[in-house]
Amino acid sequence: MTTPATTQLDASGRRGIVLYLAAFGAVLVLMALVGALMRAAQAGIVTLSPSLFYSFMTAHGIAMVGIAGLGGASILWYYLRQHVTLTTSVLYLNLICFLLGAVILLGGIFVGGFATGWTFLYPLPQHSSGQWGPGAAAAYLGGLLLIGAGFLIFYLDVLRGVRARFGSLGRAMGWPQLFARSSAEPPPATVVAATVASIVNVLALLTGATILVLELIAVFNNGFALDPLLAKNLTYFFGHVFINAAIYQSVIAIYEVLSRDTGRPWKASRPFLIAWAATLALVLAVYPHHFLMDFVMPRWILVMGQVLSYMSGFPVLLATAYGVLTIIRRSGIRWSLSSSLLVLSAFGWAAGVIPAIIDSTIVVNAVMHNTLWVPGHFHFYIILGQTAMVLAFANDLADQGRTAPLSAMDRATFWLYAAGGLGFVAVFLYSGQFGVPRRYAAYLPEWVGLAKLGALFGLAAALGLLLLVVRFFRRIGSVLAGPDQSLVGSR
Repeated sequence: MTTPATTQLDASGRRGIVLYLAAFGAVLVLMALVGALMRAAQAGIVTLSPSLFYSFMTAHGIAMVGIAGLGGASILWYYLRQHVTLTTSVLYLNLICFLLGAVILLGGIFVGGFATGWTFLYPLPQHSSGQWGPGAAAAYLGGLLLIGAGFLIFYLDVLRGVRARFGSLGRAMGWPQLFARSSAEPPPATVVAATVASIVNVLALLTGATILVLELIAVFNNGFALDPLLAKNLTYFFGHVFINAAIYQSVIAIYEVLSRDTGRPWKASRPFLIAWAATLALVLAVYPHHFLMDFVMPRWILVMGQVLSYMSGFPVLLATAYGVLTIIRRSGIRWSLSSSLLVLSAFGWAAGVIPAIIDSTIVVNAVMHNTLWVPGHFHFYIILGQTAMVLAFANDLADQGRTAPLSAMDRATFWLYAAGGLGFVAVFLYSGQFGVPRRYAAYLPEWVGLAKLGALFGLAAALGLLLLVVRFFRRIGSVLAGPDQSLVGSR
């Protein structure tokens, strides 16, 4: 059973959620078009200078990571506040920091010429060979730091609210029921997922802030030097944990919407609690699979990265994917656009993890890591996984929490998005196993045909995304004027 709501969503809260989703949708469509443009440039269909291509690549990467976090945060906040008291002003503060930081960051990229890729690996920001100056590097790093500060305050407020409601974070994750065999009712699935995602995000954001501050110091002080390997570890711990947590908090939409549409509550069973407890540990320890080609890393850490990569994808993923199949089986569900997108997202997340696990094998990684196999796997579980979750949430709000039947336009939009996205990632994966390298602005003639096919599928996926976002924007007025929609059909 879901615990009673502690507060209803007032007009200010509704506006905040709509603004989050509006920012998510606008940036998503823009970055999808940028992605298709880059593939078209690689295919020779359009012409981009190498410097502009790498600026686009940097902006595309960091923007997609940022809006993945923003979209996931909107889902977490919207449903969690049914169970705990959250601060609406913090919701707005995070959005303000995000937008201001994005303007500063993009200024560093497109005005200053900053183009390291989104990972800003040391010492690239400080040593650009004349491609950009310290001001551009400082704008990128400082803008990203401001965005991270907003997210950090957001998740600290979430943990404050959870602790105030449940007494401790352990209770909110169901640890008394898991380890002490308490007979008390476990917390709702939404609370468990939100607590785990917030804990790991706080750790990731603190780590990210640390490396960003250190790199900012290095930008303006040539005598200040960092250990590049330490800097890379800090950067990838931050990036890996943050993007995974964006998926974990977006999964809450599956728990809430599919439970309502099928009339079957998503129970926080013992296997469910075990899965989330395992995820809390594994997501923090698995990031060394990004270092399998770094021979200077201690070998035991690389082995750990490989082994834990096999393990990390399974606990909460299997619990969620199996739960989706179980909850919809013989439920008599009336399919809506939102429920269709959520089932697609469960597939995208599950299938996208498979090439990631393959790449985390040391002997495979040595051959495949610097190919298009890698963007293939992460586009898989971002486009068809996490993004589909947020779009489902947005359109469920647009439908005011009702299971609106699929119209002919909804069906066409869904299949355009699904087919375009699946084709786009399939071309990436095939190109990777064929040996096509990633992060190249110019292609050899034998790679061009695959790039053309990828650009075609990318354009189809972008059009599907545009239609889904427009559908939400056309219904924004009903969201703003409607009741506390998350309580419609609550259990």
